Amino acid sequence: MPASLLLVVLLAQTPPPAAGSAPPPPSASPSAPAQSAPPAAGQPAATPPVQAVPPPPMESAPGPTQSPPTPATPATLAALPPPAPPSQQPVNLAQWDSNSLAPVYERSEQPPLTDQEVSKLAQAGFPTDQLVRMIAERQCACDASAEGLVRMRVAGVDPSVISAVSKYALKPNGSLNLELTLDFTGESRRARNAYLYVFVDDGDVTRVMSTNVDELLRRPNAHETTIDNSDILITRTVRRIVLPGQVPLKTYGRHTLVIASSASPSLTHPSQLKSQDRSAAQVYLFDYPRASLQSLCRLTAGYRRDAKIVDRWRFQGSRFECEWN
Repeated sequence: MPASLLLVVLLAQTPPPAAGSAPPPPSASPSAPAQSAPPAAGQPAATPPVQAVPPPPMESAPGPTQSPPTPATPATLAALPPPAPPSQQPVNLAQWDSNSLAPVYERSEQPPLTDQEVSKLAQAGFPTDQLVRMIAERQCACDASAEGLVRMRVAGVDPSVISAVSKYALKPNGSLNLELTLDFTGESRRARNAYLYVFVDDGDVTRVMSTNVDELLRRPNAHETTIDNSDILITRTVRRIVLPGQVPLKTYGRHTLVIASSASPSLTHPSQLKSQDRSAAQVYLFDYPRASLQSLCRLTAGYRRDAKIVDRWRFQGSRFECEWN
């Protein structure tokens, strides 16, 4: 049979659509969920689809703590404790080894627990054995002194947990790792004020650190000369000297740090600064924890060529930050 005749026969056998029949339903919109048909009698109802809930935003880990400098007013400097006794000599920053940088420990994804966190977990009903295991795995940046353990017991912490805190608590901080960086921008030979001072209060005394900048520049240091290309029109030469060392600190909590330059070689307290040097000094506040995985503060002092005496560097300012992890 020819193909054209077969097609005509098939079309003739196809029944026409019934009159008044509804057209097929349109396809569902992609944005509207499809409505399922009601279940038949005796069959369980279909479980509605579960909509995905977006996770809560992650909180970023805290970075290094940094406080903006405040003006070194006479009242601020006079409020610092008196100088240390003569038996405690001022720290000579020039004696710090510029080749011995302080170790930087890798951040832990699970930082050590604190006193407040241990008490909070205990009050929330965490089992004692679980708390002991958590402290052993993560350690504890806690106050393991007699006073600190008594505070935990008063807060309702179990004695076995307190024993774990005493065993796994981090070693108390006895000194502050301070990394002093000196940046000299421009071409000069000497500093206008030959001495740089750093004062830190420690309980009832003020500790003094100083260095002769001119002698520091003349001696061979592990310094580097870099090029500052932040300005595309002006290329600046920056000489950098890094001095890492340790500052003994015996008291914990809030401390005051003062950085200043002076022409006097024998200052023992920031209140002895002249008015002109005091106006250029800067004051920082920082919290010194009892225990931490890391105890590193970075202090950067900037010098620029003096506008009046072109062969001298002038102290311009500083930046200070601490990281305790």
